[in-house]
Amino acid sequence: KEFLVEISGTTVTITCPLTEGSITWKPTGVTATNDERKYIIENHDSTPANVSCSSGDKTYHMYLNARVCTNCEELDALAVTGIITADLLITFGVLILVYYFSKDRKGRASPSAGSRPRGQKVQRPPPVPNPDYEPIRKGQREVYAGLESRGF
Repeated sequence: KEFLVEISGTTVTITCPLTEGSITWKPTGVTATNDERKYIIENHDSTPANVSCSSGDKTYHMYLNARVCTNCEELDALAVTGIITADLLITFGVLILVYYFSKDRKGRASPSAGSRPRGQKVQRPPPVPNPDYEPIRKGQREVYAGLESRGF
């Protein structure tokens, strides 16, 4: 048989496995007699304690090492499962949205740092003419008439 320990906030309730007779509790050397099977420790300070309950010739011993806190919230397994499931669903939803919105932009050219700005074209001044390198313009081929093409 085992003790039943319930913790709520800073209150620890211990239930003795004995069911018959007058139950005597001995928590940390202090003797307290109760006719109830339950021993309640109010404002427990999380220090380890030796607790025993006895009735007649039967005695049960327990080492209590319960960590308690004043601002703790108790969650059951269903609440924890719900929180984790909701978190995963939200995460996958965001991933799917990011995937579909980025999928449409794959075919488009993204503007990089060296590209020209879109919209109105900025007029540039004409390049400074270089007399050594003149472009061939229509009607001015006689300038280059003396040059012969090389055969490859």
